[in-house]
Amino acid sequence: MAAGNVNPFNVSDSEEEAEQRQDGADTERSPSDEAQGHSLGPFSPPAYSEPAALLSSNRTSPSVDGIPASAAAVAGIGGGGAAETRVSLDAIAAQLLRDQYILTALELHTELLEAGRELPRLRDYFSNPGNFERQSGTPPASKEQGVGPGGPLTVQMQDRKRRKKDAHMRDRAGSISTLDSLDFARYSDDGNRESDERVAVLEFELRKARETIQALRANLTQAAECEIPSQERKNYKSSPENQEPIRALEKRALNFLVNEYLLKNECKLTSITFSDENDDQDFELWDDVGLNIPKPPDLLQLYRNSGNSLPLHRDTVDMAVSVDPNDLPGDYFTQEPVQQTEAIQQQQDEVAQKLEYQISLLNSEKQSLAEQIKKLQSDIQVLQRNVSSEPTSAVKLTPSKGDTPCGKPPLDNGQYLDIRGVTETDSSSDANTTKTSTTTATTDCTESTTTATQPHSKLKSQSQQSKTSVQFDQPNRKLSPAFHQALLSFCRMSTDSRLGSEVSRIADSEQSVMLMLGRCLPHIVPNVLLAKREELIPLILCTACLHPEPKERDQLLHILFNLIKRPDDEQRQMILTGCVAFAQHVGPTRVEAELLPQCWEQINHKYPERRLLVAEACGALAPYLPKEIRSSLVLSMLQQMLAEDKADMVREAVVKSLGIIMGYIDDPDKYSQGFELMLLSLGDPSERVVSATHQVFIPAFAAWCTELGNLQSQLIPSLLTRIEKLLKQGEYGLDEHKLHMYLSALQSLIPSLFAVLLQNAPFTSRAKLQGDVPPIEVTRFPRPASPLQDVATIVGSREQLAVLLQLYDHQLQHEGTTGWDSLLWVVNQFLPQLIEIVGRINVTSSTCVHEFSRFFWRLCRTFGKIFTNTKVKPQFQEILRLSEENVDASAGNGILTKATVPIYATGVLTCYNQEEDRKLLIGFLEDVMTTLSLSHAPLDSLKASFVELGANPAFHELLLTVLWYGVVHTSALVRCTAARMFELVLRGMSEALIDKRVAPALITLCSGPEFSVRISTIPAFGTIMETITQKELLERVKMQLASFLEDPQYQDQHSLHMEIIKTFGRVGPNAEPRFRDEFVLPHLHKLALCNNQQTVESKRIDIATQLFEAYSALSCCFISEELMVNHFLPGLRCLKTDMEQLSPEHEVILSSMIKECEIKVENKAIGEAQGSISIAASLVGEDAKTKFLSKMGQLTTSGAMLANVFQRKK
Repeated sequence: MAAGNVNPFNVSDSEEEAEQRQDGADTERSPSDEAQGHSLGPFSPPAYSEPAALLSSNRTSPSVDGIPASAAAVAGIGGGGAAETRVSLDAIAAQLLRDQYILTALELHTELLEAGRELPRLRDYFSNPGNFERQSGTPPASKEQGVGPGGPLTVQMQDRKRRKKDAHMRDRAGSISTLDSLDFARYSDDGNRESDERVAVLEFELRKARETIQALRANLTQAAECEIPSQERKNYKSSPENQEPIRALEKRALNFLVNEYLLKNECKLTSITFSDENDDQDFELWDDVGLNIPKPPDLLQLYRNSGNSLPLHRDTVDMAVSVDPNDLPGDYFTQEPVQQTEAIQQQQDEVAQKLEYQISLLNSEKQSLAEQIKKLQSDIQVLQRNVSSEPTSAVKLTPSKGDTPCGKPPLDNGQYLDIRGVTETDSSSDANTTKTSTTTATTDCTESTTTATQPHSKLKSQSQQSKTSVQFDQPNRKLSPAFHQALLSFCRMSTDSRLGSEVSRIADSEQSVMLMLGRCLPHIVPNVLLAKREELIPLILCTACLHPEPKERDQLLHILFNLIKRPDDEQRQMILTGCVAFAQHVGPTRVEAELLPQCWEQINHKYPERRLLVAEACGALAPYLPKEIRSSLVLSMLQQMLAEDKADMVREAVVKSLGIIMGYIDDPDKYSQGFELMLLSLGDPSERVVSATHQVFIPAFAAWCTELGNLQSQLIPSLLTRIEKLLKQGEYGLDEHKLHMYLSALQSLIPSLFAVLLQNAPFTSRAKLQGDVPPIEVTRFPRPASPLQDVATIVGSREQLAVLLQLYDHQLQHEGTTGWDSLLWVVNQFLPQLIEIVGRINVTSSTCVHEFSRFFWRLCRTFGKIFTNTKVKPQFQEILRLSEENVDASAGNGILTKATVPIYATGVLTCYNQEEDRKLLIGFLEDVMTTLSLSHAPLDSLKASFVELGANPAFHELLLTVLWYGVVHTSALVRCTAARMFELVLRGMSEALIDKRVAPALITLCSGPEFSVRISTIPAFGTIMETITQKELLERVKMQLASFLEDPQYQDQHSLHMEIIKTFGRVGPNAEPRFRDEFVLPHLHKLALCNNQQTVESKRIDIATQLFEAYSALSCCFISEELMVNHFLPGLRCLKTDMEQLSPEHEVILSSMIKECEIKVENKAIGEAQGSISIAASLVGEDAKTKFLSKMGQLTTSGAMLANVFQRKK
């Protein structure tokens, strides 16, 4: 562009230039002279001679009517005589644009716009921004800085113009090369187009700014492609088969393509997970992958094209070449374009060959340097192991980026400069002329790596040499030192304060660095935000680890434990990780002397998070402490915290740390203390602490007892003894909490006990991992509470356990238990003692029954089916002796009424769910039901069995099978028992089963001749009314109960009336309201009324007592006023009449109940009256409100009329 280097609107600030332009106005200008474009004024463009020559060649006159003076100047004034023909303005504009006289064309365009004669050609050209982007065309003689109109320009003037031009280019922010960035509207007389043109200018500058951003992004992308993370560099070293480690840019591109593939193939959940794992990348925008990187094809297309040979990728660089037209041959512009293309191609090939050669040299150098670095790193590690207190490597001072050809960051050896010494000794240096001789201060990569391999004895001398070799250029001045010192005093430096002293005294060795950190860190920590203080942990630990002064180390560790006021989980983990790293580095002696005192100081801290940190630290540091301290001081600390700390989370951490201590303790005398700690943890009121005890402490303690040989001889017998003692003391009230505590501990010991059996078995020596071993079934063992209770973890591995299980089953089935002492102890001592304990617990305690049932179930599942069938079941069957021959024998039936029956049925017979196991359970329950019924024994044991089994829906069908056996039994006693058992299994049973199997069975029982059987079905019918919502079934039950109450044959059945009233009192509050209102309350009123006429006093008092319980339960329900007046209050008054004669204490309560009900009825009546009044008042209020709003809605004029609304009528 002709105006690429000159601003045509610059106003000259030199009078000499103006005089030169005036003196040389008539002189002939060469094209090189005219290229300078000196303007005559702020609105005058340069007068080029090229358009004049053009017009002369066409024999046209420059004097054209209608063209303004400036345009005439553009056309070339003085070019010839009168015009023979008139040249059109469009032709002039076309010629100017063709010869790239853009500024002249712009001036013509501006003047034509002001005259109202706009040319479409010029308008289209200057409104298209594409005409001014990256313009590289140069008009003839525009590059040469020649003479101006008044003569040659001086060097001084040229320099002034160049500075002026550079300043203007900086002001325009890189858009001076385009004409759209100039605000021509301010030079126009027409101000209407100013805003539109300003918008166009801003839009164009925005486009240029975006181009600049794209260029910067391209540079960043190139830098990102060259960057290789340190971890990937390590992987590259350790994996020579990998040709090149993945770059960060490549990883982001692959992540984007993988996520795109997952979304296209409907793997949305996988895509979400993948995005969460790469949360530093935006998968919605490809530009987030890299800057100015074209998006490759998708994964499918890449896979399909993977077999095709792809062209080799070569790095390309954009080159800008400037050529002076005067240096080109005369026929250059007439050469064929083909020759130009060939020449350019040849040059590019040469450049590419040179670059490839340089790349190959750099790659070879890179490989050699990488090998040297590996060797140096190995030498450094050897030196670090040999000498821990001295610096272990000597490398050169950190070079500049350009001085590192190997592309690796230089190693830092801790050598620094003392700026105070420089200030004192070199105070005479001139700041403007002083330069650092980097050639003496640094060396190349090869020399530094060679130096690093020297022995450690030479490191200090080399450090001193490198320090003394730094020299500064001395000024050739003769100023006095005092003057220099006074001059440098104006440099504001502070070395008197503590911080200034530290800053001016830069360390020159590792030890001095540690001393400096020890002095500075106590001042840094308080000024760091609490949320970010964990970032200081590595610095504090490193300094505390390497600092030579014990007092400073103690202070730093104190800072570490007090770094955060109330550390959260993540912060505590960071601190514990640092403590473990510190312990691994310094050894047990310093851990005991330096870390443990910090824990002891925090043991009673007011914040539970700090005490929690201490509890967790005791467990984390256990492997690195001396064994004497581990089993004495640390154990005592944790025991104190467990007994005294009030925070549940602290005690939970204490129990876990105690478990870790139990994994490292080896003092047999500490067994009793460990047992007491186990009982203390189990008795903790917090569920979190008890859970941690079962998950961590008990398995670890059991493992230690196994090594001591105390598991079967002391630990388990001690727990059994405590359970027996508890049962003896609990004849008048059993402490179920303690029973649960001991029994749960036994249950947690089952996996360890089974592992002892496997490890001490006769076949253990033959257990080798050879051949194909069948895998262990998933359901072979109960789900462990923690990994420490997994038998595979205790044994060593799942494969080893599979081998042992195979030999275990074979041994039990074919070879017997001879010589297997651990198993014989379980069979001959452990099981008989457990069965005896089971027979002594209260069968009515559902909690105890459930606990022992779960224990036997887990025991049998762990020891296996063969063990259960051959060792456990025979012992229970021997005790129970189920046979109808012993029906009348009291000794034979005594055991059937105890908890042995439900525990055997629910804990042993339900372990395995195959057909034969189900048949055995059904037969056992049928036999027990028959035996207990025929012997008139209590049914508590059978009820407990049905309740425990009924809680699991998987056994509902089985229980209904057993009950149907009782329904069709020939004995009325068995049928009565079956009818009463239905009530226990109905809760939780599906309505379909009740409709299809329970209801028909109950109807069948009601159709029998025995009144006792019919009466036994009433509780079951009541439970159906309480739990079922199916209307048809409810109607059937209602009809059956109505027949019991209204059929004349039941009028004298006292026991039936008692059972119905009892059932009404139990199910009435929970039954459907309609059933309660229409059926229960009216029939209770009738029964109370009939009871007033009862002549037998005993029957009357029994009915009255049951009615009192029923009315007490129903008084809490919502009862309508009608029912209250018609049935509830009359029934209470009848009952009061009975109680006045039979039980005066009940009569007082009934009087108060009657009074309360009457008050409720009166309050309802008053409330209804008040409600009607309030309704009427609300209606009046609504009417007034409506009238007011309608009046307000009629106001459609000014606010003055609004005031008239509120005026009183006169």
